[in-house]
Amino acid sequence: MITHTKRSVPLKTCVDPQIRYIQRLHAREERNRTGLLYIEGMRFVAQAVQHQARIEHLVVCRELLTHPYAQRLVQQQKQRGIPLIEVSCQVMERLSQVEDSQGLGAVVRQRWQRLASIKPRGELCWVMVETIRSPGNLGTILRASDAVGGAGLVLLGESTDPYDPRTVRATMGALFSQYFVRTSVEELKHWPRRSQYMLVGTSPGAAHDYQEIQYRQPTILLMGEERKGLPAELQALCDIMVRIPMVGESDSLNVAMATSVMLYEVFNQQRKRRENFPVQS
Repeated sequence: MITHTKRSVPLKTCVDPQIRYIQRLHAREERNRTGLLYIEGMRFVAQAVQHQARIEHLVVCRELLTHPYAQRLVQQQKQRGIPLIEVSCQVMERLSQVEDSQGLGAVVRQRWQRLASIKPRGELCWVMVETIRSPGNLGTILRASDAVGGAGLVLLGESTDPYDPRTVRATMGALFSQYFVRTSVEELKHWPRRSQYMLVGTSPGAAHDYQEIQYRQPTILLMGEERKGLPAELQALCDIMVRIPMVGESDSLNVAMATSVMLYEVFNQQRKRRENFPVQS
């Protein structure tokens, strides 16, 4: 049985359509159309709440909602006026894309910004990508960006979807600390604030070792596709190109690994500058 916490309604006329619309959010076309996504699990819902994501509905299966923290989380959101949809175990299983459901999910508003609205606000860095084919790699990049205090992800073109459920799971909840911008190469070329950022590209053939340069804040790390690397058009937009040295037999790093290496170099340089800065008494 499915009930809605707001009022008693006939099953077919209200609640079933809501369940069907949540199921449709598994498809990118529906996520793009509505600007929503469906998340599941205590960690993900808690991160959404912590980062003040706009929650449209909570989906709750009382029988599976056994963790005390999850129970408190639901109660707190209910008190704040977030609508609850209570479902049976069978319905929760239909909605779930993981093996062990925790009895908690949420429909959340996606968070996008326009490139024109981005300006330096003291953030460490952004990651910019053209194509990331693996949702797992993209999730790892977002998780690493969150770990170092990065601002988020700038996507060139339409090919990459940060709200793919597989990407969302790979972020382990870090998704909600990150901002997302979708733009084009042409818009990037004419972006008035581009000169306020240090745009750093990566290529195996670059002249500079990635540890030889000083990264100024904020930095944009422009990462190329694993198979093709960074095209010449994008390399030409960069302030500097760097390489990550390799001495083994592999000819390239996984894009998520390479991005993580770059993010931690930017992060560690900032940490050293702060440690060496004289304290005012």
